[in-house]
Amino acid sequence: MEKTNTRKLDATLGELVAAAGEVAFEYSDNDREGYRLARLALVEIIKKSTHPFDLDKDFERVASPSTLLH
Repeated sequence: MEKTNTRKLDATLGELVAAAGEVAFEYSDNDREGYRLARLALVEIIKKSTHPFDLDKDFERVASPSTLLH
């Protein structure tokens, strides 16, 4: 079995938005910059925590449609 190095992010989207906003507004001079920093932080967090998608491997694990259809 191949061991994958995946990261799991154990937080809700609301928690992520709140944390990114809180930190961003501490380091920004105005609201516009704060929102921009929060958006950039959220994009980076989500990009680094997403599951790598490999169609070949992911579809190998799916059950045959004939066993699912009646």
